[in-house]
Amino acid sequence: MTDSFVFTAAAENAGERIDKLLSVQLPDMSRSAIQKLIEDGSVLVGGKSVGKNYKLRNGDEVEVTIPEPKELKVEPQDIPIEIVYEDDSLLVVNKPKGMVVHPAAGNPDGTLVNALLYHCKGRLSSINGVIRPGIVHRIDKLTSGLLMVAKTDKAHNCLAAQIKEHSFTREYNAVCSGRFKDLTGTVNEPIGRSKFDRKKMCVTYRNSKEAVTHYEVLEELGQYSLVKFRLETGRTHQIRVHSAFIGHPVLGDDVYGKPYKGIEGQCLHAKKLGFVHPETGCYLEFDSELPEYFAKILDKLRKGKHF
Repeated sequence: MTDSFVFTAAAENAGERIDKLLSVQLPDMSRSAIQKLIEDGSVLVGGKSVGKNYKLRNGDEVEVTIPEPKELKVEPQDIPIEIVYEDDSLLVVNKPKGMVVHPAAGNPDGTLVNALLYHCKGRLSSINGVIRPGIVHRIDKLTSGLLMVAKTDKAHNCLAAQIKEHSFTREYNAVCSGRFKDLTGTVNEPIGRSKFDRKKMCVTYRNSKEAVTHYEVLEELGQYSLVKFRLETGRTHQIRVHSAFIGHPVLGDDVYGKPYKGIEGQCLHAKKLGFVHPETGCYLEFDSELPEYFAKILDKLRKGKHF
């Protein structure tokens, strides 16, 4: 069943973008979902469709129609996953490289979510909906490593708050191109969607969000470096974007760097995860071994070989 409502823009709304005002009117919807409503013609001003950047005028009559949500089914699948830790509130998974976290266009099944639904018998937090049940944060398909999953809404809210407050420990290891001038440092540059390629992120000062990445060079490997990254924020592709921005793209990242023969995707591993348990209040920290693909690359580089 569709839902609709009508309101009149007040004098204090004059000059405000319609998508911004609707994000206040519809707090449970993301800005991108609201913009999609506008693009689909589900938002009318004076009976006519407008663009997402339309600036309201005093007295504008705005009609919003929210279509009935499509029922999406994500089936449990018996897919082996490595569980590092599990209790009644949450679990920590060591995701292999190549596994997609949740279903999307082109990846309708075979994802971590399908595996989690089977393993947890459907007992996962519902905050992110049927497509991303239990998923508090994500890592890319071609990034391996530790991932937090919430079983209850209480755990989900608590863990998400820790991420927002920057008290959630997330450390990655990566092989980067080049030798760093400074062995430690911080990249504090905002990240947003690229206006030239909507599938890519970039450092930009327009329509962006704060992004802070700390790094430490662990080992110099000829013309490459083994680097530890610690995330203070968690933007899409943050490490890959920031490392490329400072001239040291992650080895094998053909989106922000260049492809290398024999390497499929970026050499990036989510190695450490730490958080305060939402029920006990105790700090827990987990560290994972570097996976086989990563260890083989390091072995080649230590022997003086190049990619």
